[in-house]
Amino acid sequence: MTTDTALAPVEIERRSLEGKVLSKVTLDPQIFSIPVNIPLVHQVVTAYLAGLRAGTQSTKTRSEVAGGGAKPYRQKGTGNARQGTISAPHYRSGGVALGPKPRSYEQKTPKKMIQQALRCVLSDHARNGSLRLVDAYSFAEPKTKVAISVLRALEAEGKVLVVVGREDDLARKSFANLPNVKTLGADQLSAYEVLNADVVVFSDATLPKSKEA
Repeated sequence: MTTDTALAPVEIERRSLEGKVLSKVTLDPQIFSIPVNIPLVHQVVTAYLAGLRAGTQSTKTRSEVAGGGAKPYRQKGTGNARQGTISAPHYRSGGVALGPKPRSYEQKTPKKMIQQALRCVLSDHARNGSLRLVDAYSFAEPKTKVAISVLRALEAEGKVLVVVGREDDLARKSFANLPNVKTLGADQLSAYEVLNADVVVFSDATLPKSKEA
């Protein structure tokens, strides 16, 4: 496994929604300067996707299909192989042998692994220059047109993940109609969502920080 030794701190521009550079911010090295542990990220993302599966698929066994209570024909004298019921799997409309039944695909993953995987993918975005930081989501009203102009000003292209706070309801509504944009609460961040985005946008309030910071 990769060690948790922090790499060199990463500095990014802090901008307004209009794209004006306000200052430069050094990201918390304990979150944004972590070596990427690919096996760890793979395990956590696989467990996350497994937990999203409904697991509701179901097939009927030979005891659950309708009919088949009597023998289809007598035991001897027909020249055919003996048969006990038409609900057997080899009959048309018969039960399914070893078919899927409702189950849970959830995989138990330690919280420390989940948190470390998130730090890994955030660090990867930081080193690749695909993080954006704004001072605040100061939307006067929910407007999709304004949200588009904000993304252009921030040079956020492709699949964009906008991390919002609980009070950023106007921002959430503004980005809601854009198919390539997903808004997520700061407390809902996951390694999969961050990994699936081309650009991640934070505000001062939603930027992750370690306890020490």
